[in-house]
Amino acid sequence: MSAPLSTAPEALTVPEVMKALRLSRSKVYDLFRSKQLDSFTAGRARRVPVDALHQYIRHQVEEAA
Repeated sequence: MSAPLSTAPEALTVPEVMKALRLSRSKVYDLFRSKQLDSFTAGRARRVPVDALHQYIRHQVEEAA
């Protein structure tokens, strides 16, 4: 038997990242370009792994401390 799939997404869309971080679309793309936030493309769709978003947030909190 296979394990049931999780309902939580493993990758987020750009609008979901914008909402999570309360940032504009251009700022999110700046984070991609500067390699501060990891992402990948599937065809023309850009996605952000949830772990990458959590890592970015942890890094920002550590920098602010």
